Amino acid sequence: MSKREVVILSVGGVRFVTRASTLQQFPESKLARMLSDDGHEFKLVNGEFFVDRDGTLFTYIMDFLRTLQVSLPTDFSDYQRLQREAEFYGLYPLADLLSQEHLLKPRLEILEVRFSLQEMQAFFRIFGSCSTTVETLSEQITVFAGQQSGQSWNSPFPSQKPLVPLPLERPSHHDMVFQCGTDYSAGDQFVARYVSIKPDNRKLINGTNVLGLLLDTLLKDGFRLISTRTVSSEEKVECYSFERMRRPPGLTVRMSQTPGSSGAAQAKRSQVQKG
Repeated sequence: MSKREVVILSVGGVRFVTRASTLQQFPESKLARMLSDDGHEFKLVNGEFFVDRDGTLFTYIMDFLRTLQVSLPTDFSDYQRLQREAEFYGLYPLADLLSQEHLLKPRLEILEVRFSLQEMQAFFRIFGSCSTTVETLSEQITVFAGQQSGQSWNSPFPSQKPLVPLPLERPSHHDMVFQCGTDYSAGDQFVARYVSIKPDNRKLINGTNVLGLLLDTLLKDGFRLISTRTVSSEEKVECYSFERMRRPPGLTVRMSQTPGSSGAAQAKRSQVQKG
């Protein structure tokens, strides 16, 4: 029986097809002992192992055996039931990870965009509760600067002169500052700043267009616009507030061989969280 490559299980009426090696990831578990005729709680009926347990929760058990990682949907709430199922199958490393419920639950993420339009320039400041999101967004945004002669705010094309990319201002890990538009320099010379937001390749100089592209980028990234307000009517500062449920990184179990364990795999909890 242990030499079977493909194993079929019927768990609570839900059918699963997997490899024997997947079920043997943890040799001391009931699923591994089932294949060596040591599992007395499972019946073999017409070539399928019948398991009288929750079939829906077993989906997450199988995902863990295949990936050695706990990664649950954002709307998942049955942590205690799934932990109980893991304990039933003898998958104690999984039960241990599920006990860290606070690390597995999704977190509400807040992001705020402040926009100010002053004559021929537009100023942006982005605040985020998650520094990783702000860092990722800063890698998508590039500001280009160059000298222009006699061109105005609404000029549709960048100057033919080379544009120099400028670093974004990062007052802290949780916010960034940048601007676009034209600024009078000397004579008929203007300093022009264009903004590009990946994956869009356009270089935009009009602040309203940049704002529209920025908001659209956030919406496509899963954020939801929850409010708009005017922070300062005198300085024309507008604030756009977004939120989203941020899926937590998956908790991972590492498998390692230890001396004197007769080749059995020993599970160790990984302190590193992987997405």
